[in-house]
Amino acid sequence: MKIYSCETHINQALDVFVAEEKNFPIMKENTEEEKLSTRCTYCEELALYIVANE
Repeated sequence: MKIYSCETHINQALDVFVAEEKNFPIMKENTEEEKLSTRCTYCEELALYIVANE
């Protein structure tokens, strides 16, 4: 599972991940290149973070 998140929605992304996966996620910051092309799962802002289990 991967959730892309902006600064505003990072807490929501972490909560959803833990609720669905029953495990703690790895949160990492997107690279500069990824920040330009990846949108937040919850809104249209640029995604600054990836919350994932990888």
